[in-house]
Amino acid sequence: MEIDGKRQADDNKHLVSSKMEVLPKVESDKEVAIDEAEEYRQDEVNEDLLKLEETLCNIQITPTPCSLPERAQEVDLSQYPTSYKENSPQEKLLLAIADNFCCQYVHLYPDRKPLLLSPLNECGVQKFVSTTLRPTLLSYPELYSWEGCASFVSEFLSLEPLDPPIDPPRHLYSPTWLMQTQRGSCFDFSTLLCSLLLGAGYNAYCVSGYAVKEMCLLNQSLQECPLLVTHVKGKATEQKRQVKKYSVKPPRDLRSGFEQRQEERRQADAQAILLKKQQEAERLQEERERLPPDPLLGLRVHCWVLILSGNREVPDNFFINPLTGKSLSTTNKCFLGIESIWNHQNYWVNMQDCRFGCAEMNFDLGDAVKWEYLLYGTTGQSLLLIPDMKKQQEAEDDEEEEVDEPKVFEMPPSWVNQINISQQDMETRCPGGMKVIQYRKAKLEKFAPYLLPDGLVTRLTSYSDLDCTQPSTVKEWYQHRNDHLEERELKKTSNVTIEHFRPGRSYALKSHRYITMTPETERQMDFYSHARADGLARRVEMPFEMTETFEDRPDFMYHRHVVFGKRIKVFGPSNTEAPDQGQRPLQKVVERFNRDRSKPAGEDVAERIFLVSEDRIQVTYHREDDRIIPAWRNFIKPRDSGDSQNPHSFTPQMASTFQVDPFEKPSKNLFLYEMLVHMMKEEERVALRVKESEKEVRAILGVREQEESSIELHISIYNTARNERARCHREALERTAKEERLRQEEKELDFLAPLLAQLGDPENLTRQAALQLRNDCLADLKQRLIDKANLIQARFERETQELQQKQQWYQKNQLTMTKEDEDEYLAYCSDAMFRIHILKLRLSRHKDKAPQKYLALDERLRRDPRLANHLW
Repeated sequence: MEIDGKRQADDNKHLVSSKMEVLPKVESDKEVAIDEAEEYRQDEVNEDLLKLEETLCNIQITPTPCSLPERAQEVDLSQYPTSYKENSPQEKLLLAIADNFCCQYVHLYPDRKPLLLSPLNECGVQKFVSTTLRPTLLSYPELYSWEGCASFVSEFLSLEPLDPPIDPPRHLYSPTWLMQTQRGSCFDFSTLLCSLLLGAGYNAYCVSGYAVKEMCLLNQSLQECPLLVTHVKGKATEQKRQVKKYSVKPPRDLRSGFEQRQEERRQADAQAILLKKQQEAERLQEERERLPPDPLLGLRVHCWVLILSGNREVPDNFFINPLTGKSLSTTNKCFLGIESIWNHQNYWVNMQDCRFGCAEMNFDLGDAVKWEYLLYGTTGQSLLLIPDMKKQQEAEDDEEEEVDEPKVFEMPPSWVNQINISQQDMETRCPGGMKVIQYRKAKLEKFAPYLLPDGLVTRLTSYSDLDCTQPSTVKEWYQHRNDHLEERELKKTSNVTIEHFRPGRSYALKSHRYITMTPETERQMDFYSHARADGLARRVEMPFEMTETFEDRPDFMYHRHVVFGKRIKVFGPSNTEAPDQGQRPLQKVVERFNRDRSKPAGEDVAERIFLVSEDRIQVTYHREDDRIIPAWRNFIKPRDSGDSQNPHSFTPQMASTFQVDPFEKPSKNLFLYEMLVHMMKEEERVALRVKESEKEVRAILGVREQEESSIELHISIYNTARNERARCHREALERTAKEERLRQEEKELDFLAPLLAQLGDPENLTRQAALQLRNDCLADLKQRLIDKANLIQARFERETQELQQKQQWYQKNQLTMTKEDEDEYLAYCSDAMFRIHILKLRLSRHKDKAPQKYLALDERLRRDPRLANHLW
C-alpha cells in the first residue's frame, strides 16, 4: 500500500489557508510586515511539505500475503479413476435431492447452521457424504474389533483443526487419500473409522455436532494417561466370624471408656482437619488447572462416530472419539449437541432439543419425529428392533397382501476405491513412525517397531509438577530385542531401575531391580522358576546379605538366607590360584524347608542354620500337629573339622537335643556323630552353592552390560524387508533369474541358422548364396504349409470315414437297438459332426492365411541385414 503524500500536502495547505483566513485584522502599517512574515512562513511550509511528500513517496508498504494453508498435493490426481472426477447419473440425482432437502431445511429452520451434505472431494467435485464411506473388511485380526480400528485411525492420522472452528469443512476427502497423506480433519478421521467399522459388521454412523474445545483440538493435557490409571480391585466382603457356642471368652477390657471416647474424638477431629486441608488443596489445584472460559463454547463443530447396539453383540449405544480412539458414553458432557448423522445408506437430521447436550437424546432413527431422514426406504424404518421382533414383523408383512409400492431412490454405491492398508502401514502406524501425546503430568511417546536401534516402541514419562519440568518416573517398552527385554522403569527420585524380560532368556531371568550394575550392591532378581533346574524364583542381594526363594524343589527347600562378613585385607603378593580369592566370607546361612508328609514331623527338617563364624549348626524340625513347640538339635563343630583326612573327634558335649515327647528314647552318640558329619558335609555343599550364586550374579551383570553396549534386534526370517540375509538371498535369486532370462533371449532361434550352417556359416554372403538361401527358406515354408494342409485333410477324411461306418452300423442294427444305444449313437454323431465342422474351418482358414505367411516371410527375408544387399 502506498501513502499519497501529495494529498496530504494539499490537506496541509488547506489547513494553513483556513487558519490564515481566521486571523484578525490589524492596523495597516503592521499588515505588510505580517503578510511578508506569513508568506515567508508559508514558503518554508511548502518546502517542508514537498520534502515530506518526496520522502513519503519513496516509502512503500507491501502487504504480506495472508492466505490459508492449503493441503499439499503429494498425490497425482491424474491417476485417480473417473468416479473421483465425475458424478454418475445416480449421484447427480442424489445431489439434486440433497440440494432440495437443504433448501427446505434452511427455509424451515433459518436459525440452524447449514448441513454438511455434499462437500468437495480431493478432485474438487461435489460428493454426497454417505457415498464417501466405503465399508471395508481387511485381513488384519486387530481390525476386526472397534478397539483395534479406533486405535489404528487415531495413531495413523494427524489432526488438521477446522478453520474456522465453528463451520463444517468445505472438503471431505476420501479414505484412500487419507491413507496416502496421513492427515485430515475430524470429519476425515470419522469417515475412515466408520468405513472400517461398517466393514467389520458394526452399526456405525458419522456424527456431525458440537463438542468442547479440548476434544475438538485434541488437547489431552488435563486427562490422566490411561497407562497410569490403576484399576482398584473391589474389596472382598469380610465374612463375619462364626461365634462358637463353646469358646473361650476374651479377657475383659479394663481400659477406661471415657478415655477411649476422648481419644476417638481427638482422632476424628484430626482426620477432619486433615481431610479439610486435603479438600482445600484439591480445590486450589483444580483452580490452577482450570482453563479460561471458551468464548466459542457450544459453537465448535466436531465429528465423531456413533455405534448403535444390536450388531456384533454390542449391548449399549456409545460414541467413539476418532482423534483419541477412546469410547465414551452417549451422556458424556464433552458432546454438546448433534446436527446430523449418516452412514453408507442414508442421512438423518436431528430434530431433538440439545439444550442439555446428548444426555437425553433418543437414537431410534426410525422415529421420524426425532430424526428427519433424507431418503425414504428400508433405512428409514426403526433400527432398534431386536432380531426376533424383526423376523416376526417380516412374517406378518408376508402374510398380508399389500399393493405394490413405487420404487424408492436408493443410495448410490461409494465412489471410493477399496481401502488398502499395507503391512508397513500397520507396523509404522504413526506419521513418520513416532507420535507424542501430552497428558496431565505425563508424556507418552510412541515409536514404530524397528524405528529406533534399541527396539523402543513406547516411552511414558511421569512428572511431579503440572508444567512437566520435573520427571519422576520413566517407563519404556521394547520389542524384538535379542536380550528379551520388554519393559524398563526408572524412578528418578530413588534412581532405582526395574527391568522385565520375557521367557527364553539366559538364566531364566524374569525381572531385575537395581540401583547400579556394580556387584554386591542392593538388587532384586526374579526368575522363571519352572525353567530352572534349582527352582530359584527370587534372589534379593544386599551389600552383606543375600536371600533366595525357591519353588517346587524335590528337597522341599523354599528359603535360603546368607549373611556375609567383611573381606579381610591381605597385604602381599596376590595369589591368583586361590579359588576363594575375591569371595566374601560366610558368617551365617539359614535354610527353610516345607513339610514332607512322607516323613514323621520329628525327623522332617524345617530349618537349619549354619553359623560358620561360630562353628555351630542348629537344626529345627517341623512341629507335630498335636504339639505347640518343635524339636531341635544343636551341634558344635570340632576344632579339626578343616582336616578331612583325619576322623573328627566327637564328645557328647558337642550335641544338645530337645525332644518334644518326654517318653521317647534319647538319641545315641553314634547317631549324633553321624548326623554332625552329615551336617558338616551339607555346610560345605551350601557354601559351594552360595559361591555359585555369587558367580551367577556376576555373570548376569556382565552379560547385561555387554548387551546394553551392543543392542541387537531379532528379525524374523519371514521379514524379508529387514532380514539382511534373506534380502541378499532374494536379490541373488533375482539376479540369477535375470541372467538366465537374458541368456534365453540371446539364444533366441534364428530361422536362417540351419541354412547358414549348411553353407559353413560364412561371414559374407554372395548374391548367388543369398538367392539360394531365400529360395530354400521359402521352399521350406511352402512345404510345411502343404504338409499342415495335408494333415488337416487327412484328419477330416478319417473323421468322415468313421462317421460313415457308424451310420452303416446304425442302419444294420436299428431295429434291435435299445434306447441307451440309440442315445449313445446320437451323441457320437453330434460330436463327430462338430469335429468335422471344426476341421473344415481350420482347413479353410489355413488356406486363407498361407499366402499371407508366404509373403510375410519373403518380406522378412528382404529386410534381413544379411540378405538385403543382394535381394533389392
